[in-house]
Amino acid sequence: MNKAIKYRLYPTKEQTTKFIQTFGCCRKIWNLMLSDKIDYYKVNKKSLQTTPAQYKKDYPYLKEVDSLALANVQIHLQIAYANFFRDKRIGFPKYKSAKTNKKTYTTNNQNGTIALLDNAIKLPKIGKVKTVIHKKPNSDWKLKSTTISQDSDGKFYASVLFTYEENIQKISQINDAIGLDYKSDGLYADSNGQVCGSPKYYRKSQKKLVKLQRQLSRKQKGSNNRNKARLKVARLQKHTSNQRLDFLHKKSTEIANQYDVVYVETLDMKSMSNKRFGNGKATLDNGYSLFLNLLEYKLNDRGKYFIKVDKWYPSSQICCKCGTKHKLLLSDRVYKCECGNVIDRDYNAAINILNEGLKQIA
Repeated sequence: MNKAIKYRLYPTKEQTTKFIQTFGCCRKIWNLMLSDKIDYYKVNKKSLQTTPAQYKKDYPYLKEVDSLALANVQIHLQIAYANFFRDKRIGFPKYKSAKTNKKTYTTNNQNGTIALLDNAIKLPKIGKVKTVIHKKPNSDWKLKSTTISQDSDGKFYASVLFTYEENIQKISQINDAIGLDYKSDGLYADSNGQVCGSPKYYRKSQKKLVKLQRQLSRKQKGSNNRNKARLKVARLQKHTSNQRLDFLHKKSTEIANQYDVVYVETLDMKSMSNKRFGNGKATLDNGYSLFLNLLEYKLNDRGKYFIKVDKWYPSSQICCKCGTKHKLLLSDRVYKCECGNVIDRDYNAAINILNEGLKQIA
């Protein structure tokens, strides 16, 4: 099993320069190898095998960065290139741009070249970088690799990947189970009748964001003032993202600690955020898909169960009391049945998801 822990880095000016240089060299190697592969295939109709070493003579500055970072670029390009010929729907690899592509590189641990210290992390060609070690790995975890990245707001992070043997035993007796149904004007409604509202962090910061984006649009392209304005926009967006992530972490941890089994419906949140539904911003602001991902791994770590009900199961159209099926419009928020059952639409769906899930696990 693999698990990654993401740490915030505080590099010095020299280390920051080295990180930026490594990002640029990885991008350069990707573009060089991709260009040669395209040219070779046009002539020979075969795939060209390339390595970073063959470019270091023409580009000596490639020798100054971590060689394993360049080797990982080669592996990633080979995988992307092979995937295209395996399935054309995946798309052909594209050239990387310094402006649009994410700044990141991956390096492997070889005989202690990467080490996690008390308040720092040791990296090849970089040295010891000041780090906030908010969580330490277990003693039996082995450090495998590290991915260094820089966000749009200028902050650096290290995602450290560990490998370990899975020895989690699933609980044998299920005491508490719950069903969750997605709620468009909140986060979810559960089978106990509770509704988790969404703080709507994006909506709260939207006015300030519009103001900052308007200021950014007025700055001259390529100027220092434009870069300062861009950083202000990026920091606000990152702050909003961090607020949402913190909220979702707390909610998912609360449920994972309280219940042994959680049943949810399979949803395509990307499709639900489509413009034709008219609630794209609200759907993306909720972060329900991320919430389910967090909930799933936390339940698995505790030996508990995370079960998805089939997406074609009509949880919103079935009466939770008598089982009668009614067709409802998206605008119908109250479920009314001939048996006398009058209930909130999402509460009714959560109960049905729970009942359907109990059938599956039985």
